[in-house]
Amino acid sequence: MSTQEILQSNLNKTAKMRMLFELGLTRTEVANLLNVGYGFAQNVYKNWKGTELQILTTPYEFTRKFGIEIEAFGVNKTALTNALRNEGININSESYNHNTRNYWKIVSDGSISGENAFEIVSPPLQGADGLEQLNKVCNVLKRLRAKINKTCGLHIHLDASDLQLNDWKNITYNYAKLENTIDSFMPISRRENNNTYCKSMKRADLETKINNSRTLEQLADTMTNRNRYYKLNFESFWRHRTIEFRQHSGSTEFEKISNWINFVSKLVHFSKTSRVASSEFTELNKFLNSEEQDYFHNRIQDLAS
Repeated sequence: MSTQEILQSNLNKTAKMRMLFELGLTRTEVANLLNVGYGFAQNVYKNWKGTELQILTTPYEFTRKFGIEIEAFGVNKTALTNALRNEGININSESYNHNTRNYWKIVSDGSISGENAFEIVSPPLQGADGLEQLNKVCNVLKRLRAKINKTCGLHIHLDASDLQLNDWKNITYNYAKLENTIDSFMPISRRENNNTYCKSMKRADLETKINNSRTLEQLADTMTNRNRYYKLNFESFWRHRTIEFRQHSGSTEFEKISNWINFVSKLVHFSKTSRVASSEFTELNKFLNSEEQDYFHNRIQDLAS
């Protein structure tokens, strides 16, 4: 049956929804067609998919080391340093540099428009303790009313010391393939090629170009011309042994930042063994649980309004 035939049939909504899912429609599309809430569509989808979802979701533990760079403005660096130290954060104020420290640092950043612009850079963090430190930093930034505008970014580094060439290829392919979906839960200023500091990873003949790369250097040259200002930055590997995700907009909100850390970390974990089949939102089923998918679906709805 076609979409219209299903919609015009005498079947109940649940049966219609299952048949629409079988045609390949997304939960958002089905919810809109049947004028129901996304939550209802999600529940029917989970019941329909059931066991398959369990199979697709690979075992995952949040152990990969990560680092974060938060760009903001509107707070005196000395006042911010003191406030963070009072919360137990080991932090120093420094001139601009790319050196990895074993403490947090505050540096200047000329790319940010706004008075008292700064960038907070973490040391290598890991697991629950790392997220707890991040939460303290976010709480201080919010309390001091640090400001964000569209010139601010949020950069996540993940430890890449264990990644093999095929892992890099899969990460690159998956991110580029999902870029339209990822764009949809980012502000317009961070989508497509709208920002010179995080340019698109999409390419014609994407799979062929990736598969034909024989070294990481060749992959980086093919995808980014060895330039770090792309949504995926390969160059950080040779400087820090990390892969950098540069697309996210500036934020001081722990919920947004931690969800993005979780997203890219799970994407890397999934990419060590697999590639997505399409660019649809439903492909997130393969590495995010239903609660995590709901978070990003709600982000899409919020940014579309």
